[in-house]
Amino acid sequence: MRILLIEDDDLIVESLTKALTEQHYVVDVATDGETGWELAEAFVYNLILLDVVLPKLDGFSLCQRLRSQGNQTPILLLTAQDTSTSKVTGLDAGADDYLAKPFDMSEWLARMRALLRRGGASLPPLLEWRNLQLDPSTCEVTCNGQPLHLPPKEYELLELLG
Repeated sequence: MRILLIEDDDLIVESLTKALTEQHYVVDVATDGETGWELAEAFVYNLILLDVVLPKLDGFSLCQRLRSQGNQTPILLLTAQDTSTSKVTGLDAGADDYLAKPFDMSEWLARMRALLRRGGASLPPLLEWRNLQLDPSTCEVTCNGQPLHLPPKEYELLELLG
């Protein structure tokens, strides 16, 4: 699954990219709103993680622009703005969820999985080859019905070959 992370804080980008890669997601990063817009227009993503305070184009405006152009990719806003007004603004702009920084990584991953499940119509099909089965929606691999625990690179290669 492919995720677009739009965040301008290098430490947060590094931390989230590492966590996402460990969960077998492919991650593209934009450090400003305009670049995020360009990537969202050029590629199909399963999820967009979007900061609110960004250079060139803020997250609320980017979210509104994506929705006005018919982009239905689930959007999770990640921001330090934790007021009710900011949450309402973000959700009204078209975001599917809103999580205030700092956040618990396990809650963040659970919210991502929930958003990815809601987009069920766009989930990739189960890939099978002989006794090997790969589920791209959960990043699980089984062989003869037994789960295989693969490092991220090996999983990505297997998914590409499927």
